[in-house]
Formats: sequence, structure tokens, C-alpha cells
Amino acid sequence: MLEEYREWARPHLDRLSRPFLRFAPRTLSWTSFLLSVVGAVAFGLLGLAGPRVTPVAPALFLLAGVAIFLGGVFDALDGHVARRRHLESPSGDLLDHVLDRYADLALLLGIAVSGWADPFLALLALVSLLLVSYMGTQAQAVLGRRQYRGLLGRADRILLLSLVSWLMGFWVLGNLLFPGPWSLPYRFLIAGITLTPVDLVLVYFVVAGQVTAVYRARRTWRELLPPPSPPPATPPDPRAGDAGNSSKGA
Repeated sequence: MLEEYREWARPHLDRLSRPFLRFAPRTLSWTSFLLSVVGAVAFGLLGLAGPRVTPVAPALFLLAGVAIFLGGVFDALDGHVARRRHLESPSGDLLDHVLDRYADLALLLGIAVSGWADPFLALLALVSLLLVSYMGTQAQAVLGRRQYRGLLGRADRILLLSLVSWLMGFWVLGNLLFPGPWSLPYRFLIAGITLTPVDLVLVYFVVAGQVTAVYRARRTWRELLPPPSPPPATPPDPRAGDAGNSSKGA
């Protein structure tokens, strides 16, 4: 949904990109990918403690949130810098998309082994994210332009993962600093299923991802259909012309 604000964000990206204009766009793409890997590793390290909540957990959650968010910022900057420096190229576009998909894979794998999410939900979320991206690039292959619209673009999932990481970081920190009966539980029973806030984000990824993939596929299909043919012209009635001539002669 954040893709709707692309034009609004353009002047802000202009200002933000100024310090990075001396860097090659590919350097920014790799920086985005490496930051996503840092976020994935931070989630993975949470799983080393098993079911226990350790004092380092808040720092890992907050690190994951910062790394994911900055990775999203650099992901937006690489294409913007390429356009401003007139360095756009098919190879750069390919590298950007390949690294984005590997970043998605790393993040979902890190979340799956973190102990704070259902691994099966993480797998379903990964499938949905890959389908969303595939439908966008498939539109580019057949139409010549990429589809960005839908409930779950890349900016949406980067923001949601960052927010839930920060939320969990402060949540765990609060429970560690102020233990007692007023501590907030990390898991909730919803419709008979135990879910964490991270699980809820993954559920949204699954549902919104499928909706977005179908929406992009239908939109692309409609644009591929030929335009409707105009109705055939009705030939003039010769009797109407004879009647007009007769009246003039009279």
C-alpha cells in the first residue's frame, strides 16, 4: 500500500540520496542486502536461547528492526541514485531484484528459527512474498512495466517487520525490567491457536500476499486482452433517402 505514496516520497528521497550520489548504485544494493542479512542473523540468534527469554533478547530485536529498516532505505536509494546519475541498466535491475529475493529468504528463515514465530507460518509467508514479487516481474516481462500495486509491496513488509521487531524489543525489555504479575504475555490464544505478534505479521503476509498476487495477475491479464471492437456501423436505409427526395420534389 505504501507504493501509493511513491510520488510523495520522491522529494524526500532526493534529499536523502545526496550524500550517496558518489556511490555506485550496486554498492547501495549490496548494502541493503547485507543489512537484511544482519536482521536475519539477529532473529536467528534469538533462537539459540530456546524457550527462555534472555537479557540480550531486547537488543537483538531492536538490532533486527534497525537493520531491516535501513536495508529498506538503501533498497529505495539504489534505484533513485541510478536514475539521478543516469546509470540505470538491465544488469543493475537484475542485481537489485535478485538481492531483494535473497533478502526476503534470509529474513523469513531467520524468523522461522527465532523461536518467536511458527516455522510453518514463516514458510507460507515466504511463498506469498515470492508470488507477489513474481507477479510484479511477470507483468514487466509481458507488458514492459512492473506492477507495484497491492496490499503488500516490499515497502509494506519492510515497515511491518521493522515495527514488530521494535515492538518486541521494547516489550521484552519492559517485562525484564519490571517483572511481576503485570508483565504482558508474549503469546495470545486466538481462535484456539497460540500466536505471537510476529506470527500475526506473518499471517498478514500470507493473506495480503495472496490477495496482492491475484490482484496483480488479474490486472495484468486485463491489460493483455485486446480492446473491445466497436459495434458495426448501421448502413443507411435507402427508403429514407427516397422519401426525402420525394418530399423535396413535391
